[in-house]
Amino acid sequence: MNSYKNPLEERYSSEEMLFNFSHNNKFRTWRKLWIALAEIEKDLGLDITDEQIAELKANAENIDYDKAAEYEKKFRHDVMAHVHTYGDVAPSAKGIIHLGATSAFVGDNTDLIQIRDGLLILKKKLVNVMKSLADFSIQYKDLPTLGFTHFQPAQLTTVGKRATLWLQSLVLDIEELDFFLETLRFRGVKGTTGTAASFLELFNGDYSKVKHLDKELSKRFGFEKVFGVSGQTYDRKIDAKVVALLGNIAQSAHKFTNDLRLLQNLKEVEEPFEKNQIGSSAMAYKRNPMRSERIGALAKYVMSLTTSSAMVASTQWFERTLDDSANKRLTIPQAFLAVDAILLIWNNIMNGIVVYPNRINKHIEEELPFMATEYIIMEEVKAGGDRQEIHEVIRVHSMEASKKVKEEGKENDLIERILNDDSLKLDKSKLKEVLDPKNFIGFAPIQTEEFISNEVQPILDQNKDLIGLEADLKV
Repeated sequence: MNSYKNPLEERYSSEEMLFNFSHNNKFRTWRKLWIALAEIEKDLGLDITDEQIAELKANAENIDYDKAAEYEKKFRHDVMAHVHTYGDVAPSAKGIIHLGATSAFVGDNTDLIQIRDGLLILKKKLVNVMKSLADFSIQYKDLPTLGFTHFQPAQLTTVGKRATLWLQSLVLDIEELDFFLETLRFRGVKGTTGTAASFLELFNGDYSKVKHLDKELSKRFGFEKVFGVSGQTYDRKIDAKVVALLGNIAQSAHKFTNDLRLLQNLKEVEEPFEKNQIGSSAMAYKRNPMRSERIGALAKYVMSLTTSSAMVASTQWFERTLDDSANKRLTIPQAFLAVDAILLIWNNIMNGIVVYPNRINKHIEEELPFMATEYIIMEEVKAGGDRQEIHEVIRVHSMEASKKVKEEGKENDLIERILNDDSLKLDKSKLKEVLDPKNFIGFAPIQTEEFISNEVQPILDQNKDLIGLEADLKV
């Protein structure tokens, strides 16, 4: 308890994402890369024996981290520390570990594997949020609710239609995520400055063997696309792009939680509140939206990291500088861990979200009379009235009704005022029928159905194997 612990690890992120960026996963992947490199080099005719490769495989997970730390303190080089640590347990293969490669061979290729695998972990959580939101949208597609512009009451929408706005953001996010995965390139085998000069010597100038090594190794690790050219490292714009993608998911989540927190204040929709949950240490009655607020806090952090990765990408010198390394160790894993936590919490919210139709309808009744005034004016004109004179009558009634609401705290009596005004000629019985909220929601139910059917359901169908997720919170 006397040293700092990262709260993303202790409080928020899933075990699978923590493992993805763990030391064990990282350094085991380094060893897998070294084994694959040796195997392919052997197949291409280099003097590497089956016994050497067998010894490498037998000790692939036999990592002495204390010894690696000693070597790194001695060499001030993490890759060479692990080369020597590996060589100590696989002595017959010590001389062919990392043959022809540079540090970025293990470092960069592992980073790209972790980025890809991290996105696949997030995609499952993202798909499940989309499924929950789609179900929610359909369930409440017909339930009228006040729409808001500038957080002022506007024309009605439905609870389900509003949820499609949150979904629309996620459709854009998953399209971007899928495109990123489809176009993600592996660094492969490129040499010290990207020229593969060391392999020129190893393969006696046979460029076709270098190309084969590059592509074959990349395929073994699940990458069909390989960078055609590089310096020592892969283009750091990959990091900037993936953190921007994570930032976009964070933006979508933050927008959702902003809306939910406002709705919770209105007592229309609430996030889950557990039986023994305490909202405030002082105010026992409180039901604070802690899940939404946690998403907002993490989302702000992720969005702030997009600038960091962009600065790294823009300030790399020529074929390689090392001012990216410490930044990458912090930014990339933590952006993934934070978004992982965000999506876990979002799934948890959707698993227990609560809607209060009566409260929603009460707010509609408070505002709907004002929204009906346009209809009243049109009906009066149809009955032969003067539009400008009628507008003035309605305006005066509206101001008086608004005054009653705001200054005296009374109910909105606009409709009663209009019904009691003998100067107005409209069919007063018809007016009461028209005041059904469903007459003011436009095409919201149909729009909801079409959006889910045409844009969301195809995504869910394509990813049906990902649907199903436990979304319990750590704290």
